[in-house]
Amino acid sequence: MKLLDSPKAPSRRMLLQYALGAGALFADPLIALAAAPPGFDQWRANFRKHALAKGISEATWTRVMGRIEPDMSVFPQMVAQPEFSEQIWQYINRRVSDWRIIAGKKALQKNEPLFARIEKDFGVERGTLLALWGVESAYGDPQVQQNHMHPVFPSLAALAWNAPRRRAYWESELINALRIVDRGWSSPEEMRGSWAGAMGHTQWMPEVWLNVGFDYDGDGRVSPFGKPDDALGSTAKFLVNRGKYHRGEHWGYEVSGASGSARGNRTYAAWSSAGVSRADGQPFPQPNASAQLWVPVPDGPAFLLGPNFYAVRSYNPSMNYALAICHLGDRILGAPPFIQPFPGSERALTLAEVQEMQLRLTKAGFDTGGTDGRVGNDTMKAIRDYQVKMGLEPADGYGGLKVLARLRQGS
Repeated sequence: MKLLDSPKAPSRRMLLQYALGAGALFADPLIALAAAPPGFDQWRANFRKHALAKGISEATWTRVMGRIEPDMSVFPQMVAQPEFSEQIWQYINRRVSDWRIIAGKKALQKNEPLFARIEKDFGVERGTLLALWGVESAYGDPQVQQNHMHPVFPSLAALAWNAPRRRAYWESELINALRIVDRGWSSPEEMRGSWAGAMGHTQWMPEVWLNVGFDYDGDGRVSPFGKPDDALGSTAKFLVNRGKYHRGEHWGYEVSGASGSARGNRTYAAWSSAGVSRADGQPFPQPNASAQLWVPVPDGPAFLLGPNFYAVRSYNPSMNYALAICHLGDRILGAPPFIQPFPGSERALTLAEVQEMQLRLTKAGFDTGGTDGRVGNDTMKAIRDYQVKMGLEPADGYGGLKVLARLRQGS
């Protein structure tokens, strides 16, 4: 499929790698100021000519861009990428939470025919898609869309106008978003997403919407919003086409007997001959499939990673993200936690414990935004504020057993 107006076909992976570089630039305000382009109105007038030359209609331009103002809040948000700042066990515990596991089981029960159809059509395991859906949008929760997503056009306009690097990329995504409106697939009001313009159940960038998205539910339009069929079917297509997902293979396994110095891509049979076995004692079901060894941290769990782990990583370049997605998918389908703990880690709180922590924080004057057992930005801020007040180090916003124990002691 031809890629529309996206130099070198930027992916979610490229976008997230870009955000890291942008964070380094914005850490120095002088660099950001030095890179400032002409004023927004002048840029918009110049960009209008470019958009019309790309085939965007005058009506769509006027409707979307005629009075738009840039959302300047995108620039501070470019700095922090949690995949690269948390300890891996904290990152995984936050995402492979009791709430996501329980909600994932319910989402599967509600949508089982859809996942069965996707597995038949694309060969992508339901656990992988459920985990992506759960992490990216809390299984399409309308509250996430309403409370945490923002209109994408002001964000993309700000980035296309004033991003310090890869401005051509953001301009191309703005053109792609305008083309979506031009085609009648969506409206500016419906197109709400992250600071970077990722939208819907599985957080599509406009380029993915145009080039990978397809009408899986047969309603005549392609949409990452509403029913999850288009979003999940198209995400499976993304993993197959761009991530080279292998039908019928598991993403990998926690293993024991591995030397951290072992390198290379070997068959599971070869790894077994080298003394590497599954940590749960079960045999490798596909001994002729290939995998690579990964030991995230010394003395922690080790993993053999197959091609489908890296297919998930094509969705986000973080190894931590891919491991969290793969592990969450397994947990939703009934697998246990990792057998070997990460050094210095603690187990994840249960749903009841998270709710207790939220209730105690709220009673202590720290607003968690609710007590439903989900740990979002409000709860993390409340935890961090509590840690600062009580002198708990590090004040990282991680709500684990230590924070809960301190809350139970009272003030």
